[in-house]
Amino acid sequence: MQNQCHDILKEMKAVIFDLDGTLIDSMWVWRDIDVEFLGKRGIIMPENLQKMIEGKSFHETAVYFKETFHLPETLEEIKELWNQMAYDKYAHGMPLKKGAGEFLSFLKQQNIHMGIATSNSRKLTESCLLDIGILSYFETIVTGCEIIHGKPEPDIYLKAAGNLGISPEKCLVFEDVPMGILAGKRAGMKTCAVYDSFSAHMDEEKKNLADAFILDYHELV
Repeated sequence: MQNQCHDILKEMKAVIFDLDGTLIDSMWVWRDIDVEFLGKRGIIMPENLQKMIEGKSFHETAVYFKETFHLPETLEEIKELWNQMAYDKYAHGMPLKKGAGEFLSFLKQQNIHMGIATSNSRKLTESCLLDIGILSYFETIVTGCEIIHGKPEPDIYLKAAGNLGISPEKCLVFEDVPMGILAGKRAGMKTCAVYDSFSAHMDEEKKNLADAFILDYHELV
């Protein structure tokens, strides 16, 4: 399906990336944080937790945790604790997905606009992109805290396209999970699924939902 992605890209004016699992190899971080966060409160992480929070914004995930696990902390306290737990990992050495750096350079050379649409927090997103040295590629960063409805609703991708000044049908979305792919499609955009070991068990679902599928970005450079 990578050839399809090549063909789609030729017709696009903008590319909008999800962050975790799509642009950077980071999904393992959040599973570890969930295990540690709940473990400190005497709670064993449910096996289906990652599926239940897939696509939810940072705020929506905090609401889910507070209500599901009856946490005494406020939503703001929960989010701040997560930020503290994740900050060192995001600000110091989070790896880019294979070929992502070269692909970003290629898009810049082609004068294709670039944006980020992530369920993560702005603090973690910007610190990560700055550390990796790719923050300057992106004309807009939209986080889940800035929209009403998280993925699979299209809000975050529509806002990113609006900020870029590009119509949705001229935007290509890169995503690693089904809920994110659905958000891009519901926004009226083309979608390319990206392989990630964390969501490998969903590859067939991702291929069926997306317009294209790649194992890594080297296929596009």
